[in-house]
Amino acid sequence: MEFKAGLMDEKAIERALVRISHEIVEKNKGVKDIVLVGIKRRGVPLAERIQENIRKFEDAVIPVSSVDITLYRDDLEEDYETPMIKNAQIDVPIKDKKVILVDDVLYTGRTVRAALDAVTENGRPKSIQLAVLIDRGHRELPIRADYVGKNVPTSRNELIKVMLEEVDGRNAVDIFIKEGIE
Repeated sequence: MEFKAGLMDEKAIERALVRISHEIVEKNKGVKDIVLVGIKRRGVPLAERIQENIRKFEDAVIPVSSVDITLYRDDLEEDYETPMIKNAQIDVPIKDKKVILVDDVLYTGRTVRAALDAVTENGRPKSIQLAVLIDRGHRELPIRADYVGKNVPTSRNELIKVMLEEVDGRNAVDIFIKEGIE
C-alpha cells in the first residue's frame, strides 16, 4: 500500500466525535433509553469516547456494549461443514431502547447489515441508528449513517485506515492506494 494522504489527526477525530455526540443527544431529545453498541474492533473505543463526551455535557452515563459480527458476515469464504453458531451477546438490555451502532468506516454496508442481524438477535430495540467516523461511499446495500464524522469520497482502489490510541497506539485517519490496482 502506498500512503496517499492524512485525512484526520487527533484533534479532527476529537472534534468529529464531539459533534456526533451532540447530534445524538439533539436527535433523540436527550439520552433517555439510548444504548451505544460499538462494532468490534474500532467501533468499541469510538462508542466509549462518545459515551464520555455525552457524560461531560449531559451529566448522564449511557450504557455501552460491543458486538462481534464476524459470524454474521455474508461474505465469509470458508465452507463450514457444521452449522455456524451465531451468538453475538450484547451485555446490556436493548429491548425497547434506542440502539446506536458505532463503527469506524462505512463502506459497502455489509458490516452494518451483519451488526443489524446480531443486534436484533439480542432483542427488539425501539430503533437502531448508525454513527460512523468515516463514510467513504460505494454502498452495496441500502444503508446510510445517521451521524457521520467525515464524508470522504474514495475510489475502490483506495483504503481508509482509522487508527485509534486504544487499538493502534495513535489517533489518525489516513488514506492509502492499494498496490497493483488501477
